[in-house]
Amino acid sequence: MEREEAQPPSFIIAMKGHPGTGKTTLARFIAASLNCPLLDKDDVRDSTYALEAQVESHTVTKFLNDLSYEVLWRMAKTQLGLGLSVVLDSPLSSKTHLDRLVDLAGSFDGCRLVVIECKPKDEAEWRRRLEARGKDGCGGSWHKPTTWRDLERLLEGYDGRTDYDMGDVPKLVLDTTAVDVKATELLELVFGFLDACTR
Repeated sequence: MEREEAQPPSFIIAMKGHPGTGKTTLARFIAASLNCPLLDKDDVRDSTYALEAQVESHTVTKFLNDLSYEVLWRMAKTQLGLGLSVVLDSPLSSKTHLDRLVDLAGSFDGCRLVVIECKPKDEAEWRRRLEARGKDGCGGSWHKPTTWRDLERLLEGYDGRTDYDMGDVPKLVLDTTAVDVKATELLELVFGFLDACTR
């Protein structure tokens, strides 16, 4: 029987950022480049539309949103159990969500949790992208803001709670609105960051 080679460490690459910041586009590039599963919270949330449309209630909305995260964590656990890395695309707007991922990574030997935060410096470009998505209907979901005012209301509801202490979790912050930066350059930064996290 041949001796098995040591498995490379698995990663939970957790995206973080508000709607329209480019995190989904970047998450797709990362997952495709690493040839690993991309798990998108919006895919799960979108599938709850028929149920939510039947019962309009803030309690139901919150429950279905929380359920979407629970499904995301369970799918990630399955992939990690197969020895795969995963890219998780969600806003990661709550410290509670980060804590769940810390626990998840800790349940697998050698698994590393890292956060890639998309933080736009150019607010005008961020706004342009968000509203263009709302006008053409591409890339949007029924539960996501498609106007700048919708986004402002969402951020007001967060009341600053989205900027929280990550503790020991390594985090890379990228400006995805810089027009002179190509996707390949962002990927190089991500891969350099992941490489540094394995040392």
